[in-house]
Amino acid sequence: MSTDFDELRKKLKIEHKRLEEELEQLHATASSADERREGSPFGKREEEATETLELEKRLNMENRIRQDLVGVEHALRKFEEGTYGKCDNCGKAIDPARLEALPQASLCMDCKALLAKNAKGKPSPG
Repeated sequence: MSTDFDELRKKLKIEHKRLEEELEQLHATASSADERREGSPFGKREEEATETLELEKRLNMENRIRQDLVGVEHALRKFEEGTYGKCDNCGKAIDPARLEALPQASLCMDCKALLAKNAKGKPSPG
């Protein structure tokens, strides 16, 4: 199976644009929600709890989008540097099937598995 790097680059650029638009839409939605709340009397704990929950969900979503965006931008930089398709950790080629499924993958499966295993084995901070 031959990997079509041009097609993968195209997918990454499309994903980059989609993520940026999603982030903009999230900010626009948050701004309009803030404007609607201005001037409304607070005081009910239920309303405050709901607003806090909504804010937490929005921040989590924004964080996930930003992390995805960083991964896509990293992959696009690797294209520019000529290192796309190589593992950031060991330098070996990433399986083409993995790149097809996840074009922004920066680790081969062996290194990804090792990273996951090490993360599980570490004691929790605190």
